[in-house]
Amino acid sequence: MSGVIVDDLRWEVRIRGAGVPLLLVHGFTGRGSGWGAHATALARQFRLVVVDLPGHGRSGIPGDPATASVERTADDLAVILRREGCAPAHVLGYSLGARVALRLAVAHPAALRRLVLESPSAGLTVEAERHARRAVDAGRADRLERDGIEAFVDEWEHEPIFASHAVLSPARAARLRAERLRNRATGLASSLRGAGLGAMEPLHDRLSGVRMPTLVVAGALDPVGRARAESVAAGIPGARLEIVTGAGHAPHLETPTRFRSLVMTFLKEDTAA
Repeated sequence: MSGVIVDDLRWEVRIRGAGVPLLLVHGFTGRGSGWGAHATALARQFRLVVVDLPGHGRSGIPGDPATASVERTADDLAVILRREGCAPAHVLGYSLGARVALRLAVAHPAALRRLVLESPSAGLTVEAERHARRAVDAGRADRLERDGIEAFVDEWEHEPIFASHAVLSPARAARLRAERLRNRATGLASSLRGAGLGAMEPLHDRLSGVRMPTLVVAGALDPVGRARAESVAAGIPGARLEIVTGAGHAPHLETPTRFRSLVMTFLKEDTAA
């Protein structure tokens, strides 16, 4: 399977493996293929559903940034899971993907079995902070469209949040950069405007309604992300929080063995599997 159309937007969707469905949702500048060895290992245990988010990879570029919003994206994923006979599914999301996964859990709880959130955020609640973040992301989107994808990736890779990527091997860092460069400037710009942290509806007041078993993972070297993850875990009844030593914003890249162990152990606890 490849192209799936939901409300005139083309989604790149790849399904493989057998068993309980598991949806993987990547982060900003990523693509479904970026799960790499994690996807290979998980496909041995689950029916793996891997997507490219709107504006990323081979998925369509929304003409209206609202089509790329966290809210619309979660709604579309619920449709895809039902249409492909994959609901309810375990869902694993990273960063932007974790925000989408959290929205999916809040808005479409029947579509989920277990939830794994890596470096999530429930959004910004102070309007001044939301406005400031939207302005930052609008500037990034403008630079993408003006200067192109390579200049933007150069800038993005030097964001302080990714300082811990220094632990990546040269080969892994090169693959990550190549994955980012395979995106389209207009697509990432649309995602920034529609799905940026300042654009999403805050979910803090709705976390108590998340009832499926939830694992929240964050890196000890990501102080801002860790605080956001702790807040999410504290708001979800019974959520399990794992802070990964030696990792920053992307434990699945920086400490892959530990990350995969946490995820596999948690998902295998599903007694209905």
